[in-house]
Parts: sequence; structure tokens; C-alpha cells
Amino acid sequence: MPPVEGKYMDIDSPIDGKIIGRVAVSSPADVAAAVQAAQRASVGWSALTVKARCAIVHRLYELIRDNSEELARLITLEHGKNHIEAMGDVSKGNETVEYACGMPTMLQGNILEVSRGIQCSDKLVPVGIVGSIVPFNFPFMVPMWTTPIALACGNVVILKPSEKVPLTMWRTMQLFKQAGFPDGVVQVVNGCAEVVTSLCDNPGINLVTFVGSSKVAELVTLRARANGKRVLALGGAKNHLVAAQDCNISMTASDVVNSFTGCCGQRCMAASVLLTDGHQPELVAQIVARASTLIPGSSESRHVGPVIDKLALNRIHAYLERTEGKILLDGRRWTTENPNGYWIGPTVILHTNPTEPAMREEIFGPVLSIYECKDRDEAISIENGNPYGNAACIYTTSGAVAQWYCNRFSAGMLGVNVGVPVPREPFSFGGINKSSFGDGDITGAACIALMTKRIKITTKWNPPANIAAGDWMS
Repeated sequence: MPPVEGKYMDIDSPIDGKIIGRVAVSSPADVAAAVQAAQRASVGWSALTVKARCAIVHRLYELIRDNSEELARLITLEHGKNHIEAMGDVSKGNETVEYACGMPTMLQGNILEVSRGIQCSDKLVPVGIVGSIVPFNFPFMVPMWTTPIALACGNVVILKPSEKVPLTMWRTMQLFKQAGFPDGVVQVVNGCAEVVTSLCDNPGINLVTFVGSSKVAELVTLRARANGKRVLALGGAKNHLVAAQDCNISMTASDVVNSFTGCCGQRCMAASVLLTDGHQPELVAQIVARASTLIPGSSESRHVGPVIDKLALNRIHAYLERTEGKILLDGRRWTTENPNGYWIGPTVILHTNPTEPAMREEIFGPVLSIYECKDRDEAISIENGNPYGNAACIYTTSGAVAQWYCNRFSAGMLGVNVGVPVPREPFSFGGINKSSFGDGDITGAACIALMTKRIKITTKWNPPANIAAGDWMS
């Protein structure tokens, strides 16, 4: 339906800067209307059996699978990631939809006779209305981290996509409708900070989930909690990869390049810093050589797409202009060679100062900082010293070395020879420290706990009058 205030904003493609669509700008009045519709829909939706709800979720899974190419084209158009990455965005998101189809086996409660004639049981019930606020970097996957699980658990959802990439969710909502979700069960509101604030403030919303920067994640958490809501807010990252002396150089170089250049570095699990245990010039040379073969574009696997907008491009340039390190590979020539759009190529910096901004702050672009550590204790000290805690990885051929690092990393998702250690269901996604605020994780089994309340029931029946006390249960 049209926005109450009649406001719209243009959407441009980061590939060439051209306008590709318009999106409604929602207001607090639109959020209030969405909450009212959700409250009406919640009664019937939560009353359905979990099997009935999941039958509709399964139809959605099939529709997404059948329309994955179209969704991927929309992602490439409005986000810029190459086609293979866009297809991965869709397929990984649909994996969570598939996981939600198994909710009948995961919402089973417990029952036990705890003493003679006394029975305890529990059941999981939905929290109610879920407000889900998602970022631009994965237009399909991140919304699907919460929405299908929330719906299968019996909740209703009001989703706020990023105002930078609304088209993919616009099409996806048509698939939700086609799958058979009743009106009001899943809705979209668009806009910026005012909409986020409204979702945190509206008393009808019971749970808020957020994925974005740490600064905003913390603000969302404080505001939602102040309004008595359950909340989970995932923030930014500065992910450290460590190369041990015994690492497989070829495999490590390939994986590091994929990690820091994939999706143009615009993912919270991307490599930001490579710490080498000692002097490893061959590894560094291979990383630079492999990254040098990548080219700008959005169709082939060796293509690296643009960053999302001019603001992001300028921010990355600012870090490169003031770095103290030696730039081994400079991606700024892509900006000059491709003036239409927001392009910057893979960039590799060799640092001598571990405390400079490029080594400590989230850049969110295809930039890798490399620092040579004198030993593994210094590597752990640097990794532990960063305020974030999403991911960390150790490259090694030794189980003992891997265990040593995994016991000491300060991050919620760890990799051994895996530079983007994203767990898949039933394992959940979530960091620690300044990468995560609120309660729980956002996918897998932990998400079910987030999306439900556990109700406990203790039962005792009085014995019939014609049966002696103590024998009535028999």
C-alpha cells in the first residue's frame, strides 16, 4: 500500500550510478499500521499447527528455488555483487527456509512424571510480532536468517530491508504471497533511521532483530530494551586471519584472497587483517599475485563488483590515503578507470604499525592489511586486542597449532583453514564482544530459542473417590 506521507526515494545501481527504481519511504504511521495488521494476523497464524505453517514455508522454499535466477539478477543490479555471489546469496538464504521446514521436529516439548501423580511438561510458543532490520550487503540471505524461522515458530514479521537494496525483498514478498502466507503475517516497511526508531518504540512489537554497524546495533539494543522488548543486534567486525609457519601456502593464499575480495569485502565475515607468524614473503607474494588477476565486473567468478555507494567508496579511499603502511596492490585505479559507479579494486597493505586505523577499524571493502608478527603470542595479542569478535581463522597443517589458536581467539566463529567460517544450520550465526548485542544468535537452534517462549506446565489430578489414596494412578 502507498506510504501515508506519500514519500518515495530513488534507488541507483552501484554498477553505473543509474536510477533503477523507486521505493516508498515509510513513516511512524506506516509502522503503526503494519503493527495493527500484524496483530490481527497473529491470532490466526499462531493458532495453526506447526505442520500447517511449515507446509506454507515449504511452498516458499520451492518458489525461491524456482525463481533463484531472477532474484540473483535483482541482487546484482541493486547491490553489484557478481552473479555467482548473488546466486550464493539466494541459495544460502533458502537453506534457512529449508531448515525452518523442519520446525515440527524442533518445537516438540518435554514431558516427565516428576513424582507420583505429578507430571511436568513444557511447550514453545511464539513471542508475537518480530521487527527485523537488515543491512544492504546480503539483500536476500540476511532477511532469511530470521524471517522463515520466526514464521514457522508462529510469529508474524515486519521486515525493514536496507533502503539501498529494497528491490530484492519487494520481489521476495510476492513469493511469500504466492506461497500462501495470509495478509499481515509478513510485511515490509521501507525507510531509514525513523523507521528503525519506530520499530524499537512501538509497544506492539515484542522482538527486534538487527544486523548492521556496531554503533547502531548498540543503540538499537539499548532503545528496544528500554521499551521492554527482546532484542538481538549484530554489529561490525575486524576479522583476523593468522598464517602459521607450516601453512599450505597455495591454499592459504587462495582462501585469503577469496575472503577479503568476495562480495567486494562487504560482509561482516570478510578477512580484514592477515597476521603472519614470522617472515612469510612467498605467501604475501602469492596473495598479491592472485588478487591482481581479479577484474571489475558482475558476471564472472573472477569479477569483483563495486561497493554500495559513493559514501562507502570515499571512506575506503580515506583509509588508503592516510595509511602508514606500504601499499603492495592499489585498487584505486579501478575508481579512475570506471568513473560510472562505485568501483575500487582489491588492495593489499603491508603494515609496520599494528595500531594504525586501517589495522583496527572496520573498512568494509576489498582491503587486506598484513602484519608480520614476531611470534604467535604477538598474533594472539593483536587479535584479542580488537574490540570486535565475529570471526578469526588459523591456517596451519598442525592440529596442535590449530587447537592452540582456537583456545585463545576472541571471536564467536572460528575457522581452521577456512577464511569465512560461517556456520550453517543447526549451528547458529553470531559473534561476541562488540560484534553482538542482546540475546542469542540469529540462525539455527539458537534462533528458535530467540523466537519462542518456553511455557512450563505442572499437572496433578485429584484421585477418584472410589480409589484408595496412593493407588489412583494405577
